[in-house]
Amino acid sequence: MDEARVLIIEDDKSIQNLLKISLKASGYSCEAAETGLSGISLSMSNNPDIVLLDLGLPDIDGAEVLAQLRERSGVPVIVISARDQEREKVAALDAGADDYVTKPFNIPELLARIRVALRHAQPRDTQATTFSIGGLFIDFERRVVSIEGSEVHLTPIEYKLLALLAEHSGKVLTHQFIQKKVWGYETNDEYQSLRVFMANIRRKIEPESSHPLYIITEIGVGYRLVDEIV
Repeated sequence: MDEARVLIIEDDKSIQNLLKISLKASGYSCEAAETGLSGISLSMSNNPDIVLLDLGLPDIDGAEVLAQLRERSGVPVIVISARDQEREKVAALDAGADDYVTKPFNIPELLARIRVALRHAQPRDTQATTFSIGGLFIDFERRVVSIEGSEVHLTPIEYKLLALLAEHSGKVLTHQFIQKKVWGYETNDEYQSLRVFMANIRRKIEPESSHPLYIITEIGVGYRLVDEIV
């Protein structure tokens, strides 16, 4: 996408300026709002390609801004907030945020997440039949997974979990979302079963399961399969 337009809704001028400098240096055009209401207005009038949204705004809560943005459009929204409570991250993601970055944040990682969100926002003529990142390859039609060209045996549940992550690669999927998609309901074991399955998948696909390259744990929130390796 040529010069994607980024709307920053952030009341901290130092962070706002940091984002503007970093984004412009990476080829994006930027505009900024310091309040939630002005951010909503700018989004409606200027139709940005992606929104970076702070939750702690001076007029209305960022969660309300997210809700209003979602009522009006499917624009990708990355929440950038100092709020690091797990329940707030889960609430934002379940409310339609595409990603959640906690302050203080790393600029290269944020830029990577922006690229992923923008790629996912592009219309697709047909559903992808394969997925690949690094040495990981998934053939959805044949239900085959390979690492560095060697086929990996996954159980049906393990494959379903990995395929779900791949279909939403780059996005954080909450524990609740994963359970409802894979099992059809939430379990009562505080996600212990899910953790066991994820650990098994990592042992089979990760070069080092203790330092995962592909499946990233968002502590207390869920999991994310990377869309690019940085």
